Amino acid sequence: RRQPGRRRRRQPAAEGSSHRDGGSMRCQVSVLYFARSAELAGLRCETLSVPREITSLQLWEEIVKVHPRLAVIRDQVIFAVRQEYVLLGDQLLVLQPGDEVAIIPPISGG
Repeated sequence: RRQPGRRRRRQPAAEGSSHRDGGSMRCQVSVLYFARSAELAGLRCETLSVPREITSLQLWEEIVKVHPRLAVIRDQVIFAVRQEYVLLGDQLLVLQPGDEVAIIPPISGG
């Protein structure tokens, strides 16, 4: 009973997620779009809510849900998560609130 305000803060956070699959625990990340991805998305950056534990391919699919036109560059795109390159695939990412996710299509044409 010393500080009931603290106890109240913790309870909603703990009770906020009812699913146990990890997908219900979401966080806000900054998504940066470069070159062709910026043209297709129609913007250079935004904040999206995504699952904290997600594969790089699932993260791409979350972004494409918001910007379906990005689907055309799927086979050419590379992510940079926290300024480290990540290929699309089964690699598990553990995201933190505020992380930067950059969408980097190929710079040179082929």
